[in-house]
Amino acid sequence: MLQNNSLLAQLKQNLRETTPRVEGVIKATDRGFGFLETDDGESYFVPPPAMKQVLHGDRIEAIVHEDGDKKSVEPETLIETGMKRFIARVQLREGRLAVIPDHPSVKNVLKTRLKNTLDESSIGDADWVVARLVRHPLKPDDRAFFTQIDELVAKADDPAVPWRVTLARHALEQECPDAGDDWPLHDEGLELVDITAEPFFTIDGEKTRDMDDALRIVPREDGGWSLSVAIADPTAYVEEGHAADLEARTRAFTVYLPGQNVTMLPEQLADDLCSLWVDQERPVLACTLDVNADGSLDGYRFFAATMRSHAKLAYDRVSDWLEGQGDWAPEDAIGEQLKALEAMTLARAAWRAEHALVFKDRPDFVFDLDDAGNVLDIRTEQRRIANRMIEESMIAANACCAHLLSEHVGHGIFNVHRAFEPEKAEAAQEFLSGQDIQVEREQLIELSRYKELKRELEGRDDAWLDARLRRFQGFTSMSALPGPHFGLGLAAYATWTSPIRKYGDMVNHRLIKRVLKGEQAPAEATQQLTDQLTERRKLNRMAERDVKDWLYVRYLTPAAEAQETFEAEIINVNRGGMRVRLTANGATAFIPAPMMHSDRTKVAIDDKEGRIQVEGEERFKLGDVIRVALIEAREETRSLVGRPVE
Repeated sequence: MLQNNSLLAQLKQNLRETTPRVEGVIKATDRGFGFLETDDGESYFVPPPAMKQVLHGDRIEAIVHEDGDKKSVEPETLIETGMKRFIARVQLREGRLAVIPDHPSVKNVLKTRLKNTLDESSIGDADWVVARLVRHPLKPDDRAFFTQIDELVAKADDPAVPWRVTLARHALEQECPDAGDDWPLHDEGLELVDITAEPFFTIDGEKTRDMDDALRIVPREDGGWSLSVAIADPTAYVEEGHAADLEARTRAFTVYLPGQNVTMLPEQLADDLCSLWVDQERPVLACTLDVNADGSLDGYRFFAATMRSHAKLAYDRVSDWLEGQGDWAPEDAIGEQLKALEAMTLARAAWRAEHALVFKDRPDFVFDLDDAGNVLDIRTEQRRIANRMIEESMIAANACCAHLLSEHVGHGIFNVHRAFEPEKAEAAQEFLSGQDIQVEREQLIELSRYKELKRELEGRDDAWLDARLRRFQGFTSMSALPGPHFGLGLAAYATWTSPIRKYGDMVNHRLIKRVLKGEQAPAEATQQLTDQLTERRKLNRMAERDVKDWLYVRYLTPAAEAQETFEAEIINVNRGGMRVRLTANGATAFIPAPMMHSDRTKVAIDDKEGRIQVEGEERFKLGDVIRVALIEAREETRSLVGRPVE
């Protein structure tokens, strides 16, 4: 009687339409319950029974239940799972196969099966694998979670686990490309200038093998300098469309990890034929820049050449010599150039500080590893004068490349960075107004006005203000068309100085060569390519961060066991606590709110303002430097936990 009843169907439809629902992303906790967070910032409680139907990161639609002033949700429809492809560890119990996702917020043990191409005997307990979700309780006809193991990443006892797992997590290549041994130079129809007799030199790290830039500097009578930058030229060996070119395009960048590099080009090219080794003739693309005594650029000329490096120098030795330290000394002809390059660097930096913008110097942290991948030490490398000499030379050369491509081609691979995206400019303006800093919107989105504002803000030397303002700022992206680089304060910026390790630089090399030959450039680089370059750069940076986090935990486990104290800077504040960076080695640690006071109710966290009150008094804020004791090192989540020290 009730079947096919139109009134009943209409009633059900009316009930559905009047039942409140929300869409959002599931955030799991380690206490069984979770929250559904909507795109507009609302948060709804998800009780433990309901959490068994979802995974952290799932985007779902849920029914809202109200009990007085308390709201909770019941998952109803899966929109998109957050666990399509994931890294997991195998669990073998009495012949039953399962996987545990390698994620700090996912504790689920998920039933699994092997891909039919995998040998069951090759998979052991605690091995690392790539798996994917094939069934989900919120999908029609699915009753429970079920997964499939698609790939073995590493055995449980493999010392290379941090590297293997990290590269697999981000779907990055595990090995350098292999593209044969025959690499003849191609006749590209370019007039090659012979500069082999000129005393060019390289400055790199002691262990660097892929040396892609060499310099030659000559002082001018008017107090300025003539700086020649010679860049290794893999496009002289690798034709566009060649298998090695297509592979380099896919990889986009060389991946630099502590203890391991995964090259973009075959190693024979990256570390040998293209690398600017001493006393070896190499094809290069070069640019001679005229630099005035005040550091401004006066003109430039690109040309193809054959070059021979006369000296392989190391950053620290050059810096020591220029600072009057150590017992190393260069040959006279090179030494004169180093002093001239130092003078030019100081002039360029001063000019950029006044007319463009200069990054604050931050140290690099270098991991010393043994053959098994154990961390022996983490060294701090400051940005000394030799590093700055190379940096200023490359920035000047890349600015010239951007000008050439803008004027003669109209497109290329440009690095574009807007300090504030237009949609965030109004919020940033309101924030600054709340700090008694009155700015016009144009100061946030127009380069010339922004440079004035940036210098004013830097003059305040307010770490909290700098940290808060970063929430509104944009990121660097790759663009086929010229655009401003607010971080450098330049109207356009296009790199060509690292073609061994960046595919975008190879693209720009080919465009520069077309200009030199007077040829019409091909159609502009596609949005697909620039999007890919931007995405791969992000993945590479995340991979580097993830490996370092793993190694930091291993290295600092003894310090956590001894509850050693460190100086640290507060770099983030969220609802659960604050994240700090240890100034001694660059590691980050999380300080949960209960570590700030035994009574959690006495800790008030304002995550939007980046401030924390304890017992009604402000105790911590973004940018503060505090003392922190490490209390736990968790390798399973690659995280460090600390507490503030009074």
